[in-house]
Amino acid sequence: MRDIKALCVYCGSSSGNRPEYTEAATAFGTRLAREGIALVYGGGKVGLMGTVADAVLAAGGRVIGVIPRQLVEKEVAHVGLTELHVVETMHQRKTRMYELADAFVALPGGFGTMDEMFEMLTWAQLGLHAYPCAFLDTLGFYKGLGASMDHMVAEGFVKQVQRDQVWFGDSIDAMFDWMKSYESTYTPKWITKDAV
Repeated sequence: MRDIKALCVYCGSSSGNRPEYTEAATAFGTRLAREGIALVYGGGKVGLMGTVADAVLAAGGRVIGVIPRQLVEKEVAHVGLTELHVVETMHQRKTRMYELADAFVALPGGFGTMDEMFEMLTWAQLGLHAYPCAFLDTLGFYKGLGASMDHMVAEGFVKQVQRDQVWFGDSIDAMFDWMKSYESTYTPKWITKDAV
C-alpha cells in the first residue's frame, strides 16, 4: 500500500453519543493491523482514541502514542502501547505525530481533531508534505465539513485541485483503495505581485 508504514489517526477523546462511532473506530483499527500499518495517535486510553488503539493491539498490530506530560499526569495515557512518546507541549505532540506517519485520517472528534487535521491539510497545501489526508465520515459526521470546503473553493479561497486531494467517505475499503493510488498534486497559491 503506497509505502504507508504508519498512519496517524486524529479522533475524539470522547466516544460520542452513538455506538456506530465506536464500531467504526474498532473496525478501522482492526483493518490497520491487518494491513500491517502501525497506528500513530494521541496516546490516550479514553474515547475513540482508546478504542482504535485497543483494536489495533487486539489484532496484533503496532501502536505508537504521543502524549503531553500534562495528560500523562491526569492518568489518561494508554499504558499498553507498543511505544509511548511523552512530550512537553501540544505543539511538540503534533510535530512528533507528523514525523512518525505517512498518512493522516480523521475519525469523528471535536476541536482537537479539527485542529490537528487542518494543520496537516495546510501543510499539504503549502507543499510541506505529500501524504494522503482522509476523513472517515461515519454517519455523515463530516458531511457539513465537506460542504464547507466546497464553499471555500466556490468563493475563491481554496483551489479545486487542493480540495480534490482530501478524501471523504464512510467506507474503510474505499479509503484504503484511494490511499493505494494516491498521488499528491502540489499547486502553489495564486498570490500575485498585485496582491502584495
